[in-house]
Amino acid sequence: MFSADLRQHNSSRSTEIIAGISSFLATSYIIVVNPSVLSQAGMPFSGVLTATVLVAFFSSLMMGWYAKNPVLVAPGMGLNAFFTFSAVIGMKVPWPVALGAVFWSGVIFLILSAFNIRTYIVRAIPRPLRYAIAAGIGLFITLIGFVNAGFIVHNPATIVGIGKLQPALLTFLAGLLFTAVLVTRHVKGAILIGIIFTTVAAIPLGRLWATGAPPLIGWKGLIAAPDFSLVLKLDLVNSLKWSVVPAIFAFVFTDMFDSLSTLVGLSEAANLLDENGEPRNIKRALVTDAVATTIAGLVGSSPGTAYIESAVGIKEGGRTGLTAIIGALLFLPFLFLAPLLSMVPAIATAPALVLVGEFMVQPVTKINWTQLDEAIPAFLAMVIIPFSYSITQGIIWGFLSWTAIKFITGKRNDISIALLVIDAFAILALVLE
Repeated sequence: MFSADLRQHNSSRSTEIIAGISSFLATSYIIVVNPSVLSQAGMPFSGVLTATVLVAFFSSLMMGWYAKNPVLVAPGMGLNAFFTFSAVIGMKVPWPVALGAVFWSGVIFLILSAFNIRTYIVRAIPRPLRYAIAAGIGLFITLIGFVNAGFIVHNPATIVGIGKLQPALLTFLAGLLFTAVLVTRHVKGAILIGIIFTTVAAIPLGRLWATGAPPLIGWKGLIAAPDFSLVLKLDLVNSLKWSVVPAIFAFVFTDMFDSLSTLVGLSEAANLLDENGEPRNIKRALVTDAVATTIAGLVGSSPGTAYIESAVGIKEGGRTGLTAIIGALLFLPFLFLAPLLSMVPAIATAPALVLVGEFMVQPVTKINWTQLDEAIPAFLAMVIIPFSYSITQGIIWGFLSWTAIKFITGKRNDISIALLVIDAFAILALVLE
């Protein structure tokens, strides 16, 4: 089935399989992290874990089979935090109603995708901003990797600082150096090998050194039965009340621009573009993203979205939908094997995330930094993404600054109607935040 795609993109089945495994390992943390966040909204941990796996499996499978893109889809970080802390705890929306809001936001996505509205939005994004978004996501991924490793930490005096050279951090640095050498030498499966190496290297932590914490890696069991208690527990009727509309809008806006920016950024960085220079199969990819959010509401999770960590597999050479299908298939066994996956620590995937940042920032060279009316908005979008820890905020201020500077400097022909509509929604999002 994928033979033609493999030939077209100069790839192979072995490359795609390694890429799929690598993307899965970089993304798999969501299996245990998403339940830990949503359980604070009063939802059962085991039920959310099952829902997370179901969303990731079906959505990633659809992204590979239907959209033919090497991008994994799973419940999004940030979106789960909004679900728990803003919608349920802050707005006091019961979690079944919040799940209904997730479902309706998915329906809105489907409508927008069916009428190609989301595709028009993608085309309305100026190319310098596309390149900047890709680079900003790269910096964001790198920052996540450094934070996960404890290399970058909070410092009250300087906002951020370098962590202490403890055994865990030294293990991360060893894994980073080892993986960087493999990548530099173009070893096939370098990132996957690096993740395995760092995991093995982390085994002594807490055993050979007095780290003040239990062992970082230990046997936590093999099998845990799936919990389907959250499936179809959404409240479709009460989620349509006016008091819930702001939550639905927030889900729509945040998920839309997270997924759009991820797909645009990955496409630009990996040259996954069609003959018109647009992200490949963008309509089908956006339909998949909409279905992911709809499924999430039905099975009991926060919205699904395309994952920036898919860049790990793309860096390994993944160029076809087979990468996403492999990743999807790897999610499914963890309906039963979640304890096994939790043995891979954050410091093991952190080197992969750091190095993928280098891959993602490459499109920044395509920006004409001497044309300041375009360079300044691009720069703002690029740096605000990691500085605010929000892809959406970087996009919002990139769009708004582009429009404002172009308008004031008399270059109003560079401002499309679609971009003005996006600006209006961006302002509304800032007001409602």
